[in-house]
Amino acid sequence: MKRIAVLGAPNTGKSTFFNRLTGANASIGNWPGITVELAMAHVQLKNKQVEIVDLPGIYDLQGLSEDEAIVRQFLSTTPLHLVLIVINTSQIDHQIALALQVKHLHLPTVLLLNMADEAAKFGVSVDSQKIARGLGMPVVSLSAKYGQGYPLAYDAIAHTLSQQHQAVHPGPLEEQWVAKSQIAEELEGLLREAVEISTLPQETWTQRLDRVLLHPIWGLPILFGALFLTFQIIYVLAAPWQNWIEVGLHGLKVGLLEPLLSGLPPFPKAFLLEGLYDGVGTVIAFDPLITLFFFGMAVLEDSGYLSRAAFLTDGLMQQLGLDGRSFVMSLRGFGCNLPAVMGIRVMQSTNLRLLSMLILPFSLCPGRLNVFIFISAALFSTTTAPLVLVSLYGFSLVATVLTAFLLKGYFPHQESFILELPPYRFPTFKQVLLRAWYEVHHFLRWSYRFIISGVVLIWLLNHLPWNVPAMSSQTLGGMLGQATQPFMAPIGIDAQLAITLIFGVFAKEVILGGLTLIYQQMSGAPDLVGAIASQIDWVQAFSFMLFTLLYLPCLSTLSLLKSESNSTKFVLMAMVWSLGLAWTSSFIFYQSARALGF
Repeated sequence: MKRIAVLGAPNTGKSTFFNRLTGANASIGNWPGITVELAMAHVQLKNKQVEIVDLPGIYDLQGLSEDEAIVRQFLSTTPLHLVLIVINTSQIDHQIALALQVKHLHLPTVLLLNMADEAAKFGVSVDSQKIARGLGMPVVSLSAKYGQGYPLAYDAIAHTLSQQHQAVHPGPLEEQWVAKSQIAEELEGLLREAVEISTLPQETWTQRLDRVLLHPIWGLPILFGALFLTFQIIYVLAAPWQNWIEVGLHGLKVGLLEPLLSGLPPFPKAFLLEGLYDGVGTVIAFDPLITLFFFGMAVLEDSGYLSRAAFLTDGLMQQLGLDGRSFVMSLRGFGCNLPAVMGIRVMQSTNLRLLSMLILPFSLCPGRLNVFIFISAALFSTTTAPLVLVSLYGFSLVATVLTAFLLKGYFPHQESFILELPPYRFPTFKQVLLRAWYEVHHFLRWSYRFIISGVVLIWLLNHLPWNVPAMSSQTLGGMLGQATQPFMAPIGIDAQLAITLIFGVFAKEVILGGLTLIYQQMSGAPDLVGAIASQIDWVQAFSFMLFTLLYLPCLSTLSLLKSESNSTKFVLMAMVWSLGLAWTSSFIFYQSARALGF
């Protein structure tokens, strides 16, 4: 099977092209010899099946960032039949240098001039034929967003691929580098021959919007208002879907599964219904919120506004030893900590990446959010519950700032932050949907494995040995919970709550599943809200939520921290810091509230 690699700078529409080319067939997986996961797909191209790999966005093959090193490693070790380079036509004057670098590696290449529909608006005129002659490779203008030029692009890709019978393996790229002075000389000649860039006298609507949205005073309030509105819309839209799913799952359980399994002995019947089925149902009920969150973040990112978020927060983040990219990755952490940690690869400085990795797990992800929504609904009034949620977002921000401020001296760096602001764009529904689907698919791929196994394990621990009362202190879970009390009792977390926290390290969604299994069976209440309200008071609940927010990140995130830092010592430090910060924060709150008579 022939293999194609897709290469290009960030914000060029490279992933949009990849998504349109592969449809919904792409998967995320480990590539042999590469330390990160890459998007891959098998597609039919002119009746031939080919494998397409989407590489991380880079500006320079000789750059110093982690993503640039990953691309070099991939090109050095992976035989390829074709390289597709995607560049933003309106920024061709500096992005085409990447095509010149690939040209000198003698790899079969097709250059795709994306966003050709925008180029004229910015006064950029390109002669594709002259570019093709200068580079010695096919060049096609297209719009990945709207699908314009795709037939020509498919034909060029298929034709070039048909002429390449053997895969090309360039070997170590460093041995084939061409001096940057030569690249600059070739670039100047190519631009002079084939590109005209004129200055447009009229003010663009992007410039008009930026005067407001990047205002030195009002820019940040507008940003946080936009993010708050986005999150609120997501929660409002997701709530009825979650309720319908929960009602449907309960109806299926009562109406079909319970009668179907009625002939089984009590223990296997309870395991299948309360452990396995409820564990699967816990995950399924989260899907609408997760899907809508990734959809909303895809809209913000494709519109160009998230780049402005990095610009607006850069000044504050620099005071903390970070930069605006750290803030954007923290926003990604609201969807899932995994893509947030993966996103720091664009940073060149090792210390900047390490400090960013320490703060990102404090982002309030959907797994934690679902726990907080249920507990706040159970123990707080309808007017107080939203304030509780907002306060937890505030604690997330405080933990981020405090961590960066206290530890920045241990991770000094001198990396400068250069940000290229793309123009504002109206995202198309299809492309945003595809982009959100890839993120959701990646999330669910690992979450189902950890969440279901974690919930089932909690059920087993609270029902074994089978000759003792279920949910009692004589079970394995009861003994484990009691063992935590010298550490957890001072912060108001009882043995049952502690069990859910232990297995919440698998994934934070396991906590809610564990609460469902434990408190519904302990109290006999028909729903989780009533069950929790009958067992703990609001002070314990808030202390528990605060600890859940700040303590150890999930197992997948810890594993990713290890692979990204390549240091067990760093991961242990991150675990000790987050666990210590969580316990100290909960201890101060719980003991203060009790001292005040609450």
